[in-house]
Amino acid sequence: MSAPVENVVIVGTGCAGLTAAVYTGRANLSPLVLEGAQPGGQLTTTSEVENFPGFPEGVDGFMLTQNIRKQAEKFGARYQSGTVLSLDTSAWPHTLKLSDREIKAKVVIIATGASPRMTGIPGEKELYGGKGVTTCATCDGAFYRKMDVAVIGGGDSAAEEALFLTRFASKVYLVHRRDSLRASKIMADRATSHPKIQCVWDSVPVAVEGVEQGAVSGLKIKNVKTGAESVLQVKGIFVAIGHVPNTAPFRGAVDTDEGGYIVPLAGSQVRTKTPGVYVAGDCSDHVYRQAITAAGMGCQAAIEAERWLAEHGG
Repeated sequence: MSAPVENVVIVGTGCAGLTAAVYTGRANLSPLVLEGAQPGGQLTTTSEVENFPGFPEGVDGFMLTQNIRKQAEKFGARYQSGTVLSLDTSAWPHTLKLSDREIKAKVVIIATGASPRMTGIPGEKELYGGKGVTTCATCDGAFYRKMDVAVIGGGDSAAEEALFLTRFASKVYLVHRRDSLRASKIMADRATSHPKIQCVWDSVPVAVEGVEQGAVSGLKIKNVKTGAESVLQVKGIFVAIGHVPNTAPFRGAVDTDEGGYIVPLAGSQVRTKTPGVYVAGDCSDHVYRQAITAAGMGCQAAIEAERWLAEHGG
């Protein structure tokens, strides 16, 4: 006996996917939400979120996603674990192929997020998320007031992170493996000329120190030209070497750019080239990458999905 066709399947349980679940649940569409390897998304690795509206004292990232999850469940959202391998849109309803089963859906909302590229050096993983290693200055910069911090990277993102951190930190070390930034000229000029930013050229990170203490105490670096090693005495380390959107299973069913981010139709943030397939959050947004913008896109995708289903016999 074949499984019933789902009205809406939402892939991902970060702020985008869960907000889409709230809205489609309230529309009596009984959405099915697929949780991947990291339920709650990147936000669950953040110990305190201070920039999500409605929480003047801040909120734990895990608790925020749990609250939205429960809110969606209250309105009829259902949750299943599963990793999507591909999306077949050659026939409608669409077919999601998972490792152990297939799910047919009238509407699919892709909200799989993006994963930050990490350096892989010792101590980075152990101290990531509330212990001094982070990938978001906008999220965590305010925790490092009057402290010395380091930014790893040399592109526009790294320059942006470093400049943002000057609002809070005493000094910002910008660690880059070359002798000049890859960033656009205007961003590079701003970063290299800022009095609080000290560029550490021709250097690569070797290890994050402070694992035994449970908090970052320094960043060991190596000069690629001389081989000399030294330690930057910092309390925070911001890894800014890019993100990888979690979109591989959907390529072909939707358009993606050279970086793998899903490209929506012109004039829309959430519609894709395939009718009945929508996108929300960081798997499409490589500019803002905030919890609140992801939630907003989840809302848009859900409303678009509801209207589309109403017109197409949902």
